Order: sequence, then structure tokens, then C-alpha cells
Amino acid sequence: MQSKLQALLQNLLPSNAFYARKYDGTGITPEISIDEFRGVAPFTTKAELVADQQQHPPYGSNLTYPLEQYTHFCQTSATAGTPMRWLDTPGSWAWMLDNWQHVYAAADVSRDDRCFFAFSFGPFLGFWTAFDAAQARGCLCVSGGGMRSLARLQAIVDNRITVLCCTPTYAIHLGQVAAAEGIDLEQVAVGAIIVAGEPGGSIPATGARIETLWPTAKLYDHHGMTEVGPVSYQCPARPGRLHVIGSAYLVEVIDPDTLAPAAPGVPGELVLTTLGRDACPLLRYRTGDLVHAPHCGTCECGTEDPALEGGILSRVDDMFIVRGVNVYPGAVEAVVRQFAEVEEYRVKVSGSAALRELSIEVEPGPHCNDAAALQQKIGDALSTTFSMRIDVAVVASGTLPRFELKARRWIVST
Repeated sequence: MQSKLQALLQNLLPSNAFYARKYDGTGITPEISIDEFRGVAPFTTKAELVADQQQHPPYGSNLTYPLEQYTHFCQTSATAGTPMRWLDTPGSWAWMLDNWQHVYAAADVSRDDRCFFAFSFGPFLGFWTAFDAAQARGCLCVSGGGMRSLARLQAIVDNRITVLCCTPTYAIHLGQVAAAEGIDLEQVAVGAIIVAGEPGGSIPATGARIETLWPTAKLYDHHGMTEVGPVSYQCPARPGRLHVIGSAYLVEVIDPDTLAPAAPGVPGELVLTTLGRDACPLLRYRTGDLVHAPHCGTCECGTEDPALEGGILSRVDDMFIVRGVNVYPGAVEAVVRQFAEVEEYRVKVSGSAALRELSIEVEPGPHCNDAAALQQKIGDALSTTFSMRIDVAVVASGTLPRFELKARRWIVST
């Protein structure tokens, strides 16, 4: 690990203008140890990167090599603010494809599989790396770009797809469309569904809902970011636990307020250093993802890769304080997804920070025979979980939006 960090620093100092400026006067050299690096290297933040791209358009100064060596362009999804453009060389792209092999290996994907990618294939990195990595593994790969949900389901049936890649929300939506259109998912060949983009893949209630809708499939979670690439894979021994690819990333978990290391098992912000993406590196990058700080040691699956219990819990800035109670979107989803009658839901946050209120709209599915009873049951479950009353309203079928990519179910108003 230390040799990889030193090789990374050797490549980017002084040719990478962003980090040359950032590390000027810190005493950081390629010979530094990991402990020394953690002690003196400042964190990198998204705000810095956005500002750098605005000051040095269009790609910023976090480029280690001449621009003509870069061959891949991607852009963040902008679900949490200003989008960032990201460039890769063939070498840094290959590093990410190698990382994807950990995700596919954990899901037992082999060259005999047929993979369907239910995405629009815009500039978001995850689509392209997942597709290219599956091709490199020898899989037959089918793009779902430019298709409606029913056409995607038909392609899954016709091509006898065995692996489906999508978001947790979209896996549920496809299952609901299949039921509405009379497509029997017990007869399809899908044996694995690999999800990312939302915390839902590691939420037991959401995972159970997906596997109920897709009875032949097992769910596999993982996560990544355009800025850093594919980061984690699902533990083969313990669903609900993600392992960070230890050979690819230097991992830290910090208290987002004090910036001190978080104690093992305590929630904190995930900080990553990309050890192999030297063309556009990130060192001590504050990802904004909330995780449980990993315990050290060997996992039941045999790896020593850092283990994130419960996967990605939330975004650090997604937590709301409502009447003195810390409320995370994943915790709300864990309650709502317990009820199979719920087709979709939306959360409304209103009021100032001091007088914040929460309400939830739920859209029942066609098999819900008593909407009033469902409303009461969800309200009771939320009250038990959060020790406060949360208003629940039932809305008509087709009222709430559906999402192909990251779901935007939380509406905040003041």
C-alpha cells in the first residue's frame, strides 16, 4: 500500500498543477509514509474541485498528463450540486475496469453470463465502466439505452439475460412493470441483479422487495463515484456489508465535524485516496458518504479489505433533524419498503431548521385492498422507529414520479 502511494505521488508531483499548488509548503514528497501522509496532507473536497474547474475551464487543473493523452470523458450526475467533468487516460480507465472485476467476482459473474445494462448511457462514469468491464470479462453485453421499461423487459426475456445492472429503485420499477404487463419473472433467466447509485441495495427491506419481484435473482450491492471510480463490492459471506477494494484505495473514515478519525463501528465520512487513477487522482477525498468506520481484521469471507457494515448509510448532508431526531433517508426507506403494497413514495421536508416537519406520500400498488389500513400501518411503523408522529398520505396510482437513475424522493421546502 505504501509503495502504491509513493508511486502515485512520484507521478503527480510536480506535473499535476492542482496537487502541486495544494501540497506546496506541506513537505509532502514521494518518500512519505502513509502515517505521515495522513498527518500532513490536507483533505480534498468537491467544492475545491468545482472551483478549480470554474477557474481552469473546461476540465480543471487536476490532470497529471498532457491533455492529448486523455481518451475518456465522464461527468458527475449533478444530483447533489454542480456537475464535474472528469477525464481518463487508457491506463486510468483500465485501472477502473480491473476494480470492477471485484464487483463481478463477488456476484459470481462469468464469461457465460449475458449482462443487461438498464441505463440511458449518458456521461455518468458508472454505466461505461460497468459495460466495458463486463465485456473484458467475456460476457455478452446488451445496452438498455434509449428504451422504455417494457422494451427493456422484453430485451431481458428475448436475450435470456442472466445479469441485470441498474439502480435499486429501477429494479423495483421494472418488477412492477412486469407484473402490470403480465410478464412472469419466475420464467426469466436473471440470476443476479447488481445495483448501485442509492443506499437501497444494502437496506434489507429494499433488497427483500427486489428479490420478491425477481424470484430467480439474487441481489448484489456495490458503490462508486465518477470522481474515484468503482469503490466497493458486496461481501460474499454477509449481504448488507460492502468491502472497499483494499488494493485500489487508501481508506479513512472521519468525523465530518471534527475531522478526527472515527472510532470503529461509529458512523463517519468516507475518505478515499485513489492509488491507481494517477491521470486524474484524488488524495484524501471527502466523498460525502456516511459509513460505519470499519473494524480491522479478516472477514468471514476471507478478505482483509475494509468492511462497511450496512454499506453506504446516507450522504453526510442528507441527514435532517426533525423535532430533535436525526432522520436519514435510508432509515425512512427501510420502514416504507417493509410494506409490499407500496408502489412508490415521496418525502416532504418543510419548515425552518428549528421547526422542521416531515410528511410522506405513499402510492399503493394494484394489490392493496385497504389503503386506509396501509396508511395506518406505515404511520405506526414510522412512529415506532423515530419516536414521533409523521404524517402519511395515500395518493392515487400514477401520481408519483418513477426514476431510472438516482431517485429524488425527498422534497425540501422552507
